Amino acid sequence: MLAMLLGLIINPIAGMGGRVGLKGTDGGEALEEALKRGAEPKARDRAYIALRTLRLEGAKWVTWGGQMGETLLAELGYEFRVLGRPVGPGTSAGDTREAATAMEAAGVGLLIFVGGDGTAADIVDTVDMRVPVLGVPSGVKMYSAVFASTPQAAAELIGAYVAGEAPLTEREVMDIDEEAYRGGRLDASLKGYARTPFKASLVLSEKTAGPMADEEPVKDGIAERIVGEMRPGALYVLGPGSTVGRIAERMGLRKTLLGVDLVRDGELLAGDVDEETILRSLGPDNWIVLSPLGGQGSLLGRGNQQISAEVVRRVGPDHIIIVSTPHKLQGLTGLSVDTGDPELDDDLRGFRRVVTGFHESRLMRVV
Repeated sequence: MLAMLLGLIINPIAGMGGRVGLKGTDGGEALEEALKRGAEPKARDRAYIALRTLRLEGAKWVTWGGQMGETLLAELGYEFRVLGRPVGPGTSAGDTREAATAMEAAGVGLLIFVGGDGTAADIVDTVDMRVPVLGVPSGVKMYSAVFASTPQAAAELIGAYVAGEAPLTEREVMDIDEEAYRGGRLDASLKGYARTPFKASLVLSEKTAGPMADEEPVKDGIAERIVGEMRPGALYVLGPGSTVGRIAERMGLRKTLLGVDLVRDGELLAGDVDEETILRSLGPDNWIVLSPLGGQGSLLGRGNQQISAEVVRRVGPDHIIIVSTPHKLQGLTGLSVDTGDPELDDDLRGFRRVVTGFHESRLMRVV
């Protein structure tokens, strides 16, 4: 195994808005609102999962000061050098860009970052394709294809790349307009390309462009079936997406397209809820309705962090209903979960039934 200089950048605030029902933490106002709602940092824990078991012979690290990498690498006992520090008490996109510039100058063989699409865009805009990058997923939204599927997968991929067993490929870097996203509109744009270590089983697939026109009757059939099977008195936690949204429409309800909503006996109890509201509303009979992210196959952990590990455990893994049009499953070898609880992720793995039409369903492996 060849010696390699690795860079680490952690965006400490990445993903804080997910469980409290926000759609990201880009901008000071969004972060302030997340903190008011009781949001807690999660990026450090995601980085810890990815790096705690990583022992690379001869590898050395460079990082940025404080919570952007220094404190974690010190805790893990890694050999590292701090190239600089955040300019203020908090951190900003400017700090991320400055850190990426310094790491390129230091000659890193792989820049590992922990964050979401916004962090990816900042880094790739700074280093372009001159430096290979790999993202450890920690954001609310991750449409870019430069992320490992989970922190554990990131550890495997880093080891494979350092060992010369994972080639570099060009991958898309996307970002979403958070203001539009909070308003229920998905506005994604291509920010650039990055060179990223690749193993098909360990990285996020690129997001599909959008729905096909002939999917609409399929969505109607899925909705009719799910509504017809709903149990009296049961609480249904409806995840994001147009396919799940069609279920609400079938009941005459207006659903938040990119949020999580609560329904019981054909009535909308609450819309665009956070984790706390879900937990408070659970009763003796609860169900979660999810649709995987098209093209990526992500079932939990991408854009629906309100449906947290605690929510899933309280509801029960066997009370998850998965719906999808066949088009969204095209090219997928399986579905993925990333709840932040490795033990729960293990419990969710295996074959699960996906409702793909009024009379149709398909078994898909959660991997």
